[in-house]
Amino acid sequence: MTTRSRLCFWGMLLVGWLAGSLAARAQTPTLDPNVPNQPGLASPPLPPAPTPAPPAAPVRVLARPRALLLDAEATDRPVLRRYKVRPTVPDSLSALREVRELVLALQNDAYLTASADDMRWTRDTVRVRLYVGAQFRWAYLRNGNLGDGLLARAGFREKFFRQTPFRPEDWAKLQERILMEAENQGFPFATVGLDSIQLSDRDIAGRVVLKRGQAVVFDSLQIVGNTKTKKRFLTKYLQIFPNQPFSQQRLAAAAQLLRQLPYLKLKAEPEVRFAQGRARVYLLLDDRPSNQFDAIVGVLPNADANKTGVQFTGDVTINLRNIKGGGKQLGLQWRKTDALSQLLDAQYVHPNFFGTPLEVAGTFNLYKQTEDFTTIRPRLQVTYPTARAGRVSFFAEQRGSIIDALKDTTLLPENLDSQYNSYGLGYAFNSLDDLFFPRRGILVSGQGAVGTKTIRQNAQLRPELYEGVALRSTQYTFGLRAERYFPVKRAGVLLLRLRGEGLFNPRLFTNDLLRLGGLNSLRGFNENQFYTSTYAVATAEFRQFIGADSYVFLFADQAYLKHYITETRYFDQPTGLGAGLSLRTAAGMFQFVYSLGQSTTINQKFGFNASKIHFGLTSRF
Repeated sequence: MTTRSRLCFWGMLLVGWLAGSLAARAQTPTLDPNVPNQPGLASPPLPPAPTPAPPAAPVRVLARPRALLLDAEATDRPVLRRYKVRPTVPDSLSALREVRELVLALQNDAYLTASADDMRWTRDTVRVRLYVGAQFRWAYLRNGNLGDGLLARAGFREKFFRQTPFRPEDWAKLQERILMEAENQGFPFATVGLDSIQLSDRDIAGRVVLKRGQAVVFDSLQIVGNTKTKKRFLTKYLQIFPNQPFSQQRLAAAAQLLRQLPYLKLKAEPEVRFAQGRARVYLLLDDRPSNQFDAIVGVLPNADANKTGVQFTGDVTINLRNIKGGGKQLGLQWRKTDALSQLLDAQYVHPNFFGTPLEVAGTFNLYKQTEDFTTIRPRLQVTYPTARAGRVSFFAEQRGSIIDALKDTTLLPENLDSQYNSYGLGYAFNSLDDLFFPRRGILVSGQGAVGTKTIRQNAQLRPELYEGVALRSTQYTFGLRAERYFPVKRAGVLLLRLRGEGLFNPRLFTNDLLRLGGLNSLRGFNENQFYTSTYAVATAEFRQFIGADSYVFLFADQAYLKHYITETRYFDQPTGLGAGLSLRTAAGMFQFVYSLGQSTTINQKFGFNASKIHFGLTSRF
């Protein structure tokens, strides 16, 4: 029995069964009390229930392996050898699936008339009669009514469709690219097909023709939801302007761009409605608490070995986002890292600069090491945000370090007055499902800069101390941060993170170096405990969520750092371990972190006497 006859046989059985069922249903009387001559609705008493028989043991149907044999013409056998077909299949269904996949693979490789003509079943063998046929090919495919620019952007070249195999997949991809270009040029209802088709033996010729349909332009944005964000800002941010040609690509990118804004919650994908050649876009948005006020207190052992007791550190952060609904951002952070150090950060972000999609930001950083030096770092940055490619930035930065006090010395000190002017590029990509409490996704950011470092002679030092020191040199800086979040079972999240920075210059001093250590970089150590020219920190952290935005966590930080200056050079591999809690309360997010650290450079071992405790409250409004 052939495959076609088997289908007909089973179809007749199915039709017969349905007809019998319908007839049986038609003969069943309708117990409607309003219809005369109907039996009463009261049921007679039931006979005593018989003792139920023990359930029969389930019958196991074992799958029977079958050998799959393919019969084909002698001219077709070399073609079939190129396809990996299993000689043995576990059951009959697998045999049908294997044959179907083989026929589809042949047709996708331009053997358009390939078919399975007959299947013979025996106890342990399936014998299939296959017909492969000739491989069809393009004689030519020419441009019908498409513009050259549209075809070029769709990747069409006539040489790709001249005397080449006719693969349906290639033709479908070309259609998809052409339609995508048409949708992005204001024709969302376009269709594409073949015209003037000619078939000569196994050669196919034709023209590709596009029916554009009605031209459509954007009408306006409509915001649905409880948000103070202005329509004017979103129009510029999404680059969806009235009376511009409709673009499906720009509409699809709107959702991803909106997810990058921490102060908005996208309730659903953007919707579009077409009417009279215009497309109106509806955004379903709600405001999200994103303004931030943090106050964190750290309790650390006294860094001075000659003193007992503990010392307190502090971290206060104020961050205002989406000021007046225009997307502007203002941030201020003050940190007291230890008894002798303080840090101040300020930032202002202005999106849609002069109506463009560009984002302009200015930052200011001040770090003061009491009685040693003060470092000031102003920076100006211009960012171009995109939905798929990420955020690309260009920045200019100046880093100036001033020595606060110098003692009379006959040697060049470890800290010197210097200035470093640099220009660089930055890149960031974010696919996190939530900016504050991610459970899956990737976050990658990096930057590189090059500039000129100038050492300024201090009047308190004798000029001969600067002999042999290059007062002007080229310096390179690099930075990288990569995070990946993996969901684990129901409410667990595994975070893997790699972070690193590097300075490259022939002559580095202590006040030039990067600083590492503390709650935000390497837990288990004091804030900015390590001065390093190059470092990398790998983190593994497991979070178990106990609520929508509350979790407990365990972490391990493993660092590799290099301290490379003229006078002192060493390597170290400090390790930090600990646990913590982040809990949503009525006053905000309460965070508690307990950590231990080990390092050979500072002679610190894992121990409760050197443990670090951080706790604080983050309030978003």
